Amino acid sequence: MTADRDRSGEPLLHIVTAAPWRMALAAGSVVPPSLVADGFVHLSAASQVALPANRLFAGRDDLLLAVVDPARLPSPLRWEPGVPTDPSSMRFPHLYDPLPVDAVTSVVPWRPGADGAFIEPTGLPACDDPAARARAFDRSLAERRAAAVLPIAGGVAVLDPRFPSSWEHNGGWVADAGTVGIDTIVADLDRVLGGAGCAHRRVVLDDGGVATALADRGWEVNEERLMVLAPDEIVPPGPSPVRAVAGEAMHDLRSASWRRDIPGISDESVADLVGREAVADAVLRIVDLAVLGPDGAPIAGTQLRIDGATAAVEAVMTAPDARGHGHATSLVADAIRRARAAGCDVVWLLAAADDWPKTWYARLGFQEVATSWSAHTTPT
Repeated sequence: MTADRDRSGEPLLHIVTAAPWRMALAAGSVVPPSLVADGFVHLSAASQVALPANRLFAGRDDLLLAVVDPARLPSPLRWEPGVPTDPSSMRFPHLYDPLPVDAVTSVVPWRPGADGAFIEPTGLPACDDPAARARAFDRSLAERRAAAVLPIAGGVAVLDPRFPSSWEHNGGWVADAGTVGIDTIVADLDRVLGGAGCAHRRVVLDDGGVATALADRGWEVNEERLMVLAPDEIVPPGPSPVRAVAGEAMHDLRSASWRRDIPGISDESVADLVGREAVADAVLRIVDLAVLGPDGAPIAGTQLRIDGATAAVEAVMTAPDARGHGHATSLVADAIRRARAAGCDVVWLLAAADDWPKTWYARLGFQEVATSWSAHTTPT
């Protein structure tokens, strides 16, 4: 029985919360109290995980599920009984070693129902599905860094009054948007975002038809390609030296980029959009990378986001007077190298569907695997 379960490749789950997971990302492995007290890390199949969750964490809304690929574990699992109150026939997978973070292919928030009870999670990204893992990464980050997460039809709305100008920190995420319906989506956004005093409405969608319907109502719609680096792609180093820098060192470069992208943007909004970067590092590993100019200030930069075995490349930018020297290629190549050194087998990014960087990323080896839409408006 044990051998059969191990060979099945069934993804396993480990319950964790934000701070221990962030510490694990820095250390390279999860070392929960059970490893010291009992000698093992407690894992569960999806069909089992609600049992320990309801026994230990009933009513809590801060749990994360680390999705574990058993093929990446350092030692064989032992399927053993849980506590005496568990069904006598139930066996849980126990890992008698620390849990490596590069065996965790996704980290997703998990909340109980209105009655405080957890049920079997559904829709978990498969370990061998890069597109699903990238989609889960983006929404998981939005939820985990949010000051508040509220349910809406088909998904959630995230809120963060610290950064009112940031659409990404104050907006909705809706799956199966075609089933939910455009009127329900708009009403939910008005109720939640409007109730929180947000001047804008913003939603991320998985349905192009709904995005088109919102565009017909005057919303601005952005279509993006989700691109994943081929796992065997070799990206040689670029011509420019790349350095890991403190996030604060990127402020001037990012501020100038926002002012170019949004003419007339206020100083307060720029401060929001630059300052928001700091909150992501509390929930996953952030590496800010830069090419430095003669004065030591960044003239080009990007951000690498690492969450277990999945990594995202975000916000590749170069100052206008520093373009044409291969800085962006150097930055992306260095981010890929660092991600792979951290054990990431999926490295992904988003590229606008109608802009030239998509073609440039394809030349580096990134392949289009899915499409995402975001829509926003400012009610009058």
